[in-house]
Amino acid sequence: MSDGKKVETQAPAGDRTDAVPAAPSEAHQAPLPRTLRDGEVADFVRRVRELGPRTAAGGRLIFAMDATMSRQPTWDLALALQADMFKAVKAVGGLDVQLVYFRGTAECRASKWVSDPDALAALMTRVACAGGYTQIRKVLSHARGEAAKRGVNALVYVGDAMEEEVDDLCGRAGELALLGVPVFLFQEGTDARAAAAFREIARLSKGAYCRFDAGSAAQLRELLSAVAIYAAGGRRALEASSGQGARALLQQLK
Repeated sequence: MSDGKKVETQAPAGDRTDAVPAAPSEAHQAPLPRTLRDGEVADFVRRVRELGPRTAAGGRLIFAMDATMSRQPTWDLALALQADMFKAVKAVGGLDVQLVYFRGTAECRASKWVSDPDALAALMTRVACAGGYTQIRKVLSHARGEAAKRGVNALVYVGDAMEEEVDDLCGRAGELALLGVPVFLFQEGTDARAAAAFREIARLSKGAYCRFDAGSAAQLRELLSAVAIYAAGGRRALEASSGQGARALLQQLK
């Protein structure tokens, strides 16, 4: 991505992920049972609504994705859905979004901040997925740096696996909580190790976690829009603008 910049190119030794992690787990597994999705979506929406209110309209959201080879279908889905995040916040006050992705053995990049869906789509279409291991630590550390400089209202992460030391990730999640940055994690599939880590990151950062599968594009669209509305206008904006949509989604999944 020509507009991107490397993330943590000068990271201290404790932040590097040069060591080869354990072999990746299977990315695509059996679809989630409908009853399981129902409960997790309801819990996700509840957690978002419980977040503390913000006073200023307009916000900054980091949209981070695993761009390793197993993520190609989800990357294409996210490209199709990201415009809905912007549409959902037009009446709230606007949203600046930064795209962060990792792929290969050590590549992790962050785009410029953009405020319209076409610009973000243009950035995303320049990225081709490539094989590699997860670099979630770099994503969280980058978010911490951005939040310390100018503030970040939310971090969205979409992925299917976790191949790093979970304690390191949890430490960074706690640092984001201190900076007021909730992490919203969306997991494709049912990888147990990733699920446990994502749940803990969400808990420590005071964010939320939800699983989805290839057949739940409507679910992902609704939840991404809800997070965008929260980032742009806080809990009050979420309750005013997306409560009905969230209820409609829950009704549809029943």
